[in-house]
Amino acid sequence: MSEAAARKAAARKAAFARRKPLFEAANAAQAGYLSEVLAGYRGVPLSGFMPIRTEIDPRPAMAEACAHGPVGVPVIMWPDHPLSFSRWTPETPMVAGTFGAMIPEHNDFFEPEIVIVPLLAFNRAGARLGYGGGFYDRTLAMLRARRATMAIGFAFAGQECDDIPLEETDEPLDLIVTEAGVIEVTQR
Repeated sequence: MSEAAARKAAARKAAFARRKPLFEAANAAQAGYLSEVLAGYRGVPLSGFMPIRTEIDPRPAMAEACAHGPVGVPVIMWPDHPLSFSRWTPETPMVAGTFGAMIPEHNDFFEPEIVIVPLLAFNRAGARLGYGGGFYDRTLAMLRARRATMAIGFAFAGQECDDIPLEETDEPLDLIVTEAGVIEVTQR
């Protein structure tokens, strides 16, 4: 394992440990600020995510956004490829997908212009630490090559961490939303 890979592995382990008690203390209002942010982009195609493990839950904000425009969730089609996005509503029949995340039983693919991104850790410069599969980095690079695409990191405030190990292929976040408020990205 390279030194960079070892640093990321250690950072992931620490981030999982920090996130667990935040998840256990979460309440139903955790997506309130995300709803406020998305209200400013009504009708813009967006993708949220189905929470797994101890991720913060964006579904209340996603459900509100469905009233104004297309909302989707990521679908892993193949390893080492960008994500696809299938339309979702709170009534969509769901099945277990790769890594245990729920996906629509029947896909209706589209491309979002806003991607709500889960993460393990973030900093105010827009860096994020993910699970290591590179799915969101590949996807954001692909979408941004086609059109302006906003990446909104959604996490618990306690997931903020100044020391995020980065690689050249890591795509930055444009905005970070937590249960405690909205964090404007300060630098790149």
